[in-house]
Amino acid sequence: MYYMLLGTGFEETEAVAPLDLLRRAGIKVATVGLNGKTIVGSHGIPITADLTIEELDLTSMEGVILPGGLRGVASIRASRLAMDAISFAWENHLLTAAICAGPTVLADLGIPDGRKATCYPGCEENMGKAIMVEKAAVIDGNLVTGTSAGCAVPFGLALITAISGQEAADQVANAIVIR
Repeated sequence: MYYMLLGTGFEETEAVAPLDLLRRAGIKVATVGLNGKTIVGSHGIPITADLTIEELDLTSMEGVILPGGLRGVASIRASRLAMDAISFAWENHLLTAAICAGPTVLADLGIPDGRKATCYPGCEENMGKAIMVEKAAVIDGNLVTGTSAGCAVPFGLALITAISGQEAADQVANAIVIR
């Protein structure tokens, strides 16, 4: 199971667009509320999470995905359980992904050091020793990063590529008519 961590103030587009694309590709993803089951995003849109952070099962984890949103990222940083889940994913060579300001949380843990990554413009100074790349989404092994809400679809397709391969990503892109 892939887990998408949702903290209060998360960027809705960066969560919902990749989540939708992953599910279209048949990838099992559960949303995880860090502050209960109903999490309100940065633009006041409430999302009902599939489970709470306390219910997250590390033994079934195949990877972790972080949307951005400054308040959402602050919620992730403030949750020891969330930070432990991210560390667990990385230490066990599982998919570890984040978009927008989310990659800075990964940088707090040293995850992108020496790897290619992207983040929201202006957050680069908080990316540790990452090799910064100006692309919508970047895959470097089991690390996937995305730039912004405007790059949520390319980020979602990059996640599919990393998990299920380019053909699966191309099928979803064709189904939603990416031009």
